[in-house]
Parts: sequence; structure tokens; C-alpha cells
Amino acid sequence: MPRIQLPAEKPKRTPWNKGRLIGQKRPLLPKQVWAVRARLELAGQLRDLALFNLAIDSKLRGCDLVRLRVADLVVGGSVRERVSVIQSKTGRPVQFEVSENTRNSVLEWVNSPEMRACVFLFPSRFHASPHLSTRQYARLVRSWILAIGLDPNGYGTHSLRRTKAALIYRKTGNLRAVQLLLGHSKVDSTVRYLGVELEDALSIAESVDI
Repeated sequence: MPRIQLPAEKPKRTPWNKGRLIGQKRPLLPKQVWAVRARLELAGQLRDLALFNLAIDSKLRGCDLVRLRVADLVVGGSVRERVSVIQSKTGRPVQFEVSENTRNSVLEWVNSPEMRACVFLFPSRFHASPHLSTRQYARLVRSWILAIGLDPNGYGTHSLRRTKAALIYRKTGNLRAVQLLLGHSKVDSTVRYLGVELEDALSIAESVDI
């Protein structure tokens, strides 16, 4: 009898996302923002404090945040209250406000000995890159999240981008304002990004007369 050749069984691979929380990363709550901020201040981590504060205020994607130059924010020895940058993903300009707390932390970092003659606001400590990489930034965010006792699988760099935007939306219900602050070309993108329920979005739309 001819022998039947059975197909070889391939070893099962563990899914890359096993044990991970997939989907939108949660924004931080105000008390969590202050917990991270307090730890960084107590530890005297000037760069990380400036980076964290600016990430919250700017609402920029990580790729745009790490590419900020000193000249983008600092003019004549003081930090601008409003900054405009071109987004690398869309090529569109976006503006953001810089709060007093963030201005103080950025200025203290820029005036530190480590920042002498630096062009980029967050220079890399590795010679291969002139500025902090998005991977390095993600590792820093993970360490901040762990430090305040949160599960790092539920948070990421987009958590910092979403934090202030989510708070503004909760306080005002103004999707258009949040859309502009995030630099989205369509309000649909803002709805999905914030996780706004359809019914909630429709209620807001119905309350606006044109």
C-alpha cells in the first residue's frame, strides 16, 4: 500500500499581542499627571520633566515632539506662550499653548549645562541620532507610568497626546476645538481618537445652530 504523506505540522507561534491590551491607549487623569510630575521634580530630572510637561501641553505625536528645536520654543531667553509646528504626518501646521508650569520647566532644562550648544530640545544621548528617538521616548513614558503604579500595557505615548485633549472635551464638549488642537483634518478622526460615542457626538452637533 502506498504510504500517505501527511502535511507537516507547524509549531504554533505565540500571538504578538498575547497578554497585551490592544486599542486606544488611555489618557491620564489630572491626579496621575500630577503624580508623574511630582516624582520627576523630586528626582531633579529636568529633561524628563520638560518632556512630560511639553507632551501634555503640545498634544503632539511623539515623532513631532522629539524633533522640536530649542528655537521653536525659546526666543530671547524666554519660552513662547504659543508655538506653531508643521506635523510630519500630515504636513499641516498645528498650534499649541505652553502653560506657565511647562515654560518654567523648559527654560530650566534649556539653561542646564547639558544643553549648551544643543539645537534640538531633547538631544539623544546616543551619537547616532541628533535627538531623542520615538523608541526612547516610548521607553521613558513606560517608566513614568510604572513609577506611579499603573499598568504600562494600557498606556503609551498617545496617552500623553490624548490627556489634555480628552480633558478639554469633557469640560467643553467642543469637538471642533479639540480637532484644531490635535491637528486633525476631519472631525471624524477626532471622534474616533477620543473614543466619543456616536450618540454623544450627535447631541453636540444638534446643539450647534448654523
